[in-house]
Amino acid sequence: MSHPPRKIAIFGGTFDPVHLGHIHLAGLAKAALGLDEVRFLPCRISPHKTASIPTSGGDRYEMLRLATAEIPWAVVDDYELHQPGPSYSFETAEAMARKFPAARLFWIMGGDQWEALPRWKHPERLAKTVEFIVLARGDAPQPRDGYRFHLVHGEHPASATAIRKVISNSDDALKWLDPAVVNFIQHHRLYRP
Repeated sequence: MSHPPRKIAIFGGTFDPVHLGHIHLAGLAKAALGLDEVRFLPCRISPHKTASIPTSGGDRYEMLRLATAEIPWAVVDDYELHQPGPSYSFETAEAMARKFPAARLFWIMGGDQWEALPRWKHPERLAKTVEFIVLARGDAPQPRDGYRFHLVHGEHPASATAIRKVISNSDDALKWLDPAVVNFIQHHRLYRP
């Protein structure tokens, strides 16, 4: 008797820093689609964020590892941190397809990214490789011809940008972070002006 293919979702981002919102949304996607695994992939250089990423890939990887240590379905993957140049989603997806040839691959993204997808590099190659899990806040994003699409409703108030802004001068943001991540940030003096 053949087993159904493993369902693996790729969740990419700068994760600077990873916060409880990232984990919450990954959990919603896992529950909605019965995923076996969510692979968190911190990017080295995002083609969409041209401003410099203030935190090293190693630190962002370590914070992800700490934040997901107790979650059996979460895996932190440093694939993109070892690639030269910007991280293009279609290349990452094709690399994951080679690594997991028997798996059913998904790509987790927000509604804003779904809207921007036609402007990404080779979105049609990405669409051949993965099914999209789109996390929507308000209005449902529209499906696209040729793109396998799953809508998951959910939101979380945490924002990495807001956390970076307040982390340097108050403890207000810390409620959105895993305590192990807070310790890491304080120990390594990250996000200090």
